[in-house]
Amino acid sequence: MPIQKILIVDDSKTETMFFTEVLRGAGFSVSSASTAAEALMQMQIERPDLLLLDIVMPGTNGFEFTRQLRRAPHYANLPIILCSTKNLDSDKWWGMRQGATGYITKPMVPAELLTKIRALG
Repeated sequence: MPIQKILIVDDSKTETMFFTEVLRGAGFSVSSASTAAEALMQMQIERPDLLLLDIVMPGTNGFEFTRQLRRAPHYANLPIILCSTKNLDSDKWWGMRQGATGYITKPMVPAELLTKIRALG
C-alpha cells in the first residue's frame, strides 16, 4: 500500500512547517503533533501511513515513543522515520534498535527524505 498520510511529530513549529511544505509539495497528506501523547490521539483518528518523528521532545522522547509503538500490535508495523539533530552513528544505531524504519538528520535534505519515504511505499 503506498504511503499517502504522514504524521509529523515534532515540538518545533519551524521544523514542522518546513517538513509539511516539502511533503505536501510532493503530494502527501500531512498532519502534525507536538508531543507523543498528542500523536497517539491523532493516530487513533487519522490512521497515518507513516510517522516522521523527532527524537528530542518534551515528555516522551522519540526513542521511547518508537519503542512503545513497536510493542503495540496495532502500530507494530507502522513505518517510523526518526529525524533528529542527533547525528552520531550511535544515535542512528540506537534509533534503529528501538524499531525505527529509517533515520535522517537535521537539517533535513528534502530529496533524502522523499527517497526514504518512497522506498517504504
